[in-house]
Amino acid sequence: MLKYAAALAVALVLNAAANLMIKLGMRAIDLDLGGAGLLDGGLWGLGRLLLRHWIVLAGLVCFATNVVFYAYALQKLPVSAAYPIMVACGFAIIVVVAGFMLRERLSALQWIGVAAILAGVVLVARDAGRQMGGPAPSGEPDAPGAGR
Repeated sequence: MLKYAAALAVALVLNAAANLMIKLGMRAIDLDLGGAGLLDGGLWGLGRLLLRHWIVLAGLVCFATNVVFYAYALQKLPVSAAYPIMVACGFAIIVVVAGFMLRERLSALQWIGVAAILAGVVLVARDAGRQMGGPAPSGEPDAPGAGR
């Protein structure tokens, strides 16, 4: 089961990296365009922009690779646990890295929201582990079917 959890972790890091790469690349493209539209130069112009700002293409590759790892993880992990873990942890990574790299700032109330989301993911993941036959947290009866 550990290899599926590891695949989920790789998928969520790739997903977060893809979002950040695309944001960084699109910021540079926006500066390059100087107010013009992304498709004003046609598809040929878009292709040249993407080659010049390769980080956008790298982000797309990360998205595609993320899907491969996520699909592998879903072979054994319940989607009701895997998806919230992937989305919330990816969100937390993006919030922290965007604060450092992109100088995006969150208010105190937004940070409380991030903490609440992560706390919810911990609860979802913990219960999903029990449902899959993992050990029950101390002080709780064993999960149905555990140890059989």
